Amino acid sequence: MPHESHPLRVAIGAPKAELPRIEKVLTEHGEFEVVGQAIGPQELERIFSMDGENVDVLVTDIQLSGEDVIPSLERIHAQHPDVDILVYTLHSNESSVIRAILAGATGYILKGDIGDISTSIRLIRGGGSPVSPTVARSVLRAIHSKTIQPRVKTPRVPQAANKRTLLSDRETEILILMGKGIAFADIGKILAISPHTVTAHIKKIYRKLQVHSRGEAVYEASCMGILQQRLR
Repeated sequence: MPHESHPLRVAIGAPKAELPRIEKVLTEHGEFEVVGQAIGPQELERIFSMDGENVDVLVTDIQLSGEDVIPSLERIHAQHPDVDILVYTLHSNESSVIRAILAGATGYILKGDIGDISTSIRLIRGGGSPVSPTVARSVLRAIHSKTIQPRVKTPRVPQAANKRTLLSDRETEILILMGKGIAFADIGKILAISPHTVTAHIKKIYRKLQVHSRGEAVYEASCMGILQQRLR
């Protein structure tokens, strides 16, 4: 994770009963500072309308107080593109996953060990995109069934080919493993490289493909035919 000059400033969107536990996990070591809490979409947007420049990461469920948060995420992402968005939820259906990714989510993890939130934030700030294995499978199923409707034009074949030639052999191998839903730490073990090296390659992949998340990278890889390749 790159050096931060101050504790990472985190806003939280969660059911009221979960807010104290999440705040405790994030603040117990002084690495993070909770700068806003919300139990509904409107309250979440209010945090960013009043003090959005002082938020580094947003951790939120995709439903708050029974309301859909995705439209709020779209507005927040549009107004504050530098804010990383981590979805922490029980919802693993394909529609929810894809909508969140297209709305700007940088990571999407399913509720379980609450300590996963801290780990995922660190990964995001290091240039990664934490995604639970079940969620990664949802993305792949959506790609295979052609249910993704991206808000950007699907790359034309020549453009896709150009992007593909920009990738090194190692970057292509990592992208294939990402498409299989394999965790970044396990990718390093498979390829016998350090986690730092994996993160560095992933940053280059995102830059070359002009994407900002694992889900978008997997989609581009599918368009380029990379997911159909096998590792040597």
